[in-house]
Amino acid sequence: MMTILPTLLPRSFQKFRKKAVKRIFQVEEHTGLLAYCHFHDKAKEKFTAILLHGLEGSSESTTMLGIAEKAFNNGMNVIRLNMRNCGGSMHLTPTLYNAGLASDVVAVCRELFERDGFKHLVLAGYSLGGNIVLNASVEGRFLDAIKAVVAVSPSVDLHLCIEAIERAENRVYHHWFLRTLKQKVAMKAVAHPELYDLSMLHTVRSIRDFDSLYTAPSGGYGTADNYYSTASAYRVFPQISVPALIIAAKDDPIVPFESFHVDRLANDHLQLLATAHGGHGGFLQSKKEARPWFDEHWAENRVVQFFGEVISNHEQLDRHE
Repeated sequence: MMTILPTLLPRSFQKFRKKAVKRIFQVEEHTGLLAYCHFHDKAKEKFTAILLHGLEGSSESTTMLGIAEKAFNNGMNVIRLNMRNCGGSMHLTPTLYNAGLASDVVAVCRELFERDGFKHLVLAGYSLGGNIVLNASVEGRFLDAIKAVVAVSPSVDLHLCIEAIERAENRVYHHWFLRTLKQKVAMKAVAHPELYDLSMLHTVRSIRDFDSLYTAPSGGYGTADNYYSTASAYRVFPQISVPALIIAAKDDPIVPFESFHVDRLANDHLQLLATAHGGHGGFLQSKKEARPWFDEHWAENRVVQFFGEVISNHEQLDRHE
């Protein structure tokens, strides 16, 4: 209930979405990422939040829009970023997205920093996107512009997540994700038949099967097992060097809480905010919060609050200097 109910609550972002500026970030040759940007006046003086959705989501996911609107109303620029092929961007790349593509986020950060002059960037991601932004905070640490990262229900141990989603009680999630993944690769094969062999698609019965046949080979990982081991963000936890917040629920049906074992969190830059309930990315609370723009969507509020604290600390350091 906590996982599904928040996605069903009516929320209108029509006015906010109309203000977005569409932009394509070229992250590799023949590969672009579709983004929707919300900029304030004197945008370069503001902190800019780059938001990344989860598996088979998009920049139109309600959680992305919820965080984006709150962050913008609290004075931040916001970029709602789509992974490869997501949000109507199938034509922008011949490749598939995967959990290890932190380089895509780093390429976006580099362009904003070096070409556009944005000096203060913060990253936030949900689920698979959370895994990616945590990896990106380490892979992009050479960029002084990346100031903080938040991950909500991040799939930081892909082996554990695959085992969890294959359980009988998670068949609704499993079937939903698998159906859309298979639809997407079938569409890619129409445009790029030389890259995608569909002769074995009918044998795919699980996300693990899909990753073995398509995700891992397409991403250069070889096998699904190597993909899960290589792309899991818990490996880079010791290397995180910016303020980092992970928000996780102990009753998450898709991301087992053991992913966040205390030994993995032994880094002063890394904070775990854990709740008994919250499901996978749900975190619905019964009452609205008193702070301006905050509402019943507890985790969204925490993301914006954390970024606000980072901004405040940065401003205090600037005044002292």
